[in-house]
Amino acid sequence: MSALAKPSTRALAPTVVGPWGRYGLRLVAASYLLAMIVVPLAAILANGLGGGLVSFWNAISSPVAFAALRLTLVTAVCMTAINAVMGTVTAYVLVRYRFPGRALLNNIVDLPFAIPTLVTGVMIVALYGPQRTLGALLHGYGIDVVFATPGIVLALLFVTYPFVIRTVQPVLMGAERKQEEAAFTLGASKWRTFRTVLLPTIGPAVLTGCILSFARALGEFGSIVVVAGNIPNRTLTAPVHIYSLIESQDQQGASAMSTVLLFLSFALMLAVDWIQRRMTERHAHV
Repeated sequence: MSALAKPSTRALAPTVVGPWGRYGLRLVAASYLLAMIVVPLAAILANGLGGGLVSFWNAISSPVAFAALRLTLVTAVCMTAINAVMGTVTAYVLVRYRFPGRALLNNIVDLPFAIPTLVTGVMIVALYGPQRTLGALLHGYGIDVVFATPGIVLALLFVTYPFVIRTVQPVLMGAERKQEEAAFTLGASKWRTFRTVLLPTIGPAVLTGCILSFARALGEFGSIVVVAGNIPNRTLTAPVHIYSLIESQDQQGASAMSTVLLFLSFALMLAVDWIQRRMTERHAHV
């Protein structure tokens, strides 16, 4: 009996961790991060700024480059505004209502992640092309979709469709309904309840989804190169302009434009991280 009660010396002996076991996994992860992310980014920055600030400024401020960057930002803003509204509405419907086909609709939401962006462009051309019935009908009313700005916005809406929905859904699912029910009891309308009770709760998630959508739109290439027509100063976006610079062997100009997009994307990712940390701190204090 005493032998069974005696603690095992081997079980209590401290485990000796070698240097490889202590630092090896961290070294592998850091090396992979450096090789896949940091080194390519450094190469782009070095190439874009290699000719000096004057050369960098001339590359990004030329009429074609400036128009391409402006079009990219304008279409991304339009897409983000639409996504903010429709993404929130879709998430609300999927969480708060039960109806036939709800599960199928919920699965379809993620479909744009699986479809190649080139296929997205082909689908839009097949639907809204000038030789198609719908495209010809809209053209008769003076509305051109393909090879025009609306086609770019449609392509961006398709490829960024899930972002706002998938960021708002978990927050809606975890939101307490007692305050909403109390507001209804006090006579508040559904819209007022949503605006004053629910929107402050899901607002950070909506903003996060919008920022992710905007960042995704800045770098979209595959669908836009098909639907836009890539007309300089009209339908040429920044990513497609970068591709045209690469084709013309202007690597410095392409790197300079890429540096601008990288800076914008990095700033947006910092904003998302800040919002998520604020949300975490807010939930911790509740």
